[in-house]
Amino acid sequence: TLANICAGLRYGGVVAACGLAESMKLPATVAPFILRGITLAGIDSVYAPQAVRTAAWEALAREIDPIALSTMTRAVALQDVVEQSQLLMSGQNRGRIVVDIA
Repeated sequence: TLANICAGLRYGGVVAACGLAESMKLPATVAPFILRGITLAGIDSVYAPQAVRTAAWEALAREIDPIALSTMTRAVALQDVVEQSQLLMSGQNRGRIVVDIA
């Protein structure tokens, strides 16, 4: 997925990547990075200091349209997580999935 995103970016594009949902492998070449000035920015979600995390969440709250976010988000019940993870791994899920543990 990450390789396809990089390949499809316009000149000067930036990809911010966090997590390893698919794998550690990046089956790509350096061509997009060199020829089109693509930047791959890793997001440290484990060791980032609290101040950095707080600033990031505040920036997201300012920049993301809540209505647009709601159209990309859906909740699933805890008992549906296995099924949803299988769909995720096969590339059939789109958007953000929130697990409702209530």
